[in-house]
Amino acid sequence: MTLRLGDTAPDFTQDSSIGKLNFYEWAGDSWVVLFSHPADFTPVCTTELGLTARLKPEFDKRNVKAIALSVDTADKHVQWIKDIEDTQQTVVGFPIIADADTSVALQFDMIHPNQSETMTVRSLFIIDPKKKVRLMITYPMSTGRNFDEVLRVIDALQLTDGYTVATPGNWRDGDDVIIPLSIQDEAVIRQKYPKGFTAQRPYLRVTPQPNK
Repeated sequence: MTLRLGDTAPDFTQDSSIGKLNFYEWAGDSWVVLFSHPADFTPVCTTELGLTARLKPEFDKRNVKAIALSVDTADKHVQWIKDIEDTQQTVVGFPIIADADTSVALQFDMIHPNQSETMTVRSLFIIDPKKKVRLMITYPMSTGRNFDEVLRVIDALQLTDGYTVATPGNWRDGDDVIIPLSIQDEAVIRQKYPKGFTAQRPYLRVTPQPNK
């Protein structure tokens, strides 16, 4: 199965580090960051899960839940969590899916045979409260993810869901935003963007972030 942006994320019930877990029930009305890692007790993955654990306050502010996945067993996850918490000096407050039969990994296309026939690559999905896939990023096994970028994209998605704007390259919360080309009526522009805008070109109109 190949997922695309805007598709509904598959639901599943699978074992995890906190017991049997149904994805939709666990997610509730939150945003979700679902990310896979190749294997437990591996160095890059240990740093990634430790970083995710330390970001919990930032995720909480954005109504985001994190959930990890590998094809190792739940017992192995539980043992590994002890190492993560000890070496990364944090508390892993999110579940790790034990996808031993690879059923979830296959639904999310997390196994890329040219990388490995059995282990998942570093896939990451941002899923909104309606269970729509809003972002997909895939890293090779040797490269750890940038979770600052994950937070940045969540900020951008939540902003553009609430306001008729787009975000420029390297945008961060508080920066100016872009008026979409779909908005051309001057009266609508004045109403929607009361802070005004500057236009470097007719198609490039920049306005202050509306909720700041």
